[in-house]
Amino acid sequence: MAEAADELSTPLGQTTAGRTHRFRLPFTAMQALAVLLGLVLVGFVGIALFNDNPLGGEPIARVTLRNPPPAAADDKHAPAAQAAAEPAAKSAAKAPAAASDARTVTIIDGSSGQRQDVVIGAGDPADKADGDTPPLAMTGIDPRLLEKSRYGMIPVVADGLKPFTVYAAEADRAKAARMPVVAIVVGGLGVGAAKTTDAIMKLPPAVTLAFTPYGSDPGKLAERARTQRHEILLQIPMEPFDYPDNDPGPQTLLTTLSSEQNLDRFYWHLSRLQGYAGIANFMGGRFVAADPAMQPIVREAAKRGLSYFDDGSTPRSVAQNLSAGQSLPFAKADFAIDAVPTSAEIDRALVKLETIAKERGTAVGVASALPVSIERLGVWLKTLDSKGIMLVPLTTAMLKSKSG
Repeated sequence: MAEAADELSTPLGQTTAGRTHRFRLPFTAMQALAVLLGLVLVGFVGIALFNDNPLGGEPIARVTLRNPPPAAADDKHAPAAQAAAEPAAKSAAKAPAAASDARTVTIIDGSSGQRQDVVIGAGDPADKADGDTPPLAMTGIDPRLLEKSRYGMIPVVADGLKPFTVYAAEADRAKAARMPVVAIVVGGLGVGAAKTTDAIMKLPPAVTLAFTPYGSDPGKLAERARTQRHEILLQIPMEPFDYPDNDPGPQTLLTTLSSEQNLDRFYWHLSRLQGYAGIANFMGGRFVAADPAMQPIVREAAKRGLSYFDDGSTPRSVAQNLSAGQSLPFAKADFAIDAVPTSAEIDRALVKLETIAKERGTAVGVASALPVSIERLGVWLKTLDSKGIMLVPLTTAMLKSKSG
């Protein structure tokens, strides 16, 4: 009837177009987008709340372990062949594995903002712990002073011998007791083979060299330094005040970790090279000022027959008092000679170091391996004899300060 009424009311000669009905969704496109974004957000919140992973956000490494195929039961020569082939197979497999497991870490200098990429072999602990036979020690290393850990070989006291006394550089200590002495520690080595080699070869043996645990092969560079009769220290990365914006590197000792966790990281650092007479802080403004965090580290260093060198960057450091309580050989730098890395300022700092040595009997300076630092040190050290000052390794300065 409705169609008939429309036709009757339509003017003559005209036709009406049939109405079309369009399908409408019950929501708009913007509403659909909002719901989709909401679902994504709920998913992320759910993962954060219910994912049982206490180490979430920390870098991880996955290693695939493959079991060798079983030997044929009827092959009488299989055991002998397998025994003969096993060493060759291990040596052939370790080379590509080391390359594939290597990782690059960016270390940021807190003062200058300079970035430096360091390659660290992730497979080192596994390689060192492989098998029951301890790995061969570096040249000049006393095997009695090594103890196996899950990361590799670490120093230990044995047969009445301590790494501090065994690995201390030779010096005329009787002469040092009668005249002013200066000890120089050049730190930050091991990261960058070129600058490390410059420090080893261009500076006299009485200069003590401090190595960080990073780099592709810090042990090899440390061995070269000892071959050139340098005394060496191991720098332990510790938490600075602006951590993690200023991050010393992997396995940094942190005030937020338990003493067991920090000691485990400490053992990792100790295993990275051998033959050092003591340890030193690498950065660590916050950590070295925290008594509860430092106590286990200082106690463990004393137990293992090492010494402790404080680079003097933190006035609130508790290392000296804790070291005295553990009878741990200790020294603290008077200042960094290249805090301002220009020739003129370094020369002024060295003159100031001379004055301290003459007034107090002992002075200790610390420097980085900058080319300008090595160059000015090389020139200045040649003048010390004429000034009545003796250059000594750090261990000699520690012993003189203790006896005085």
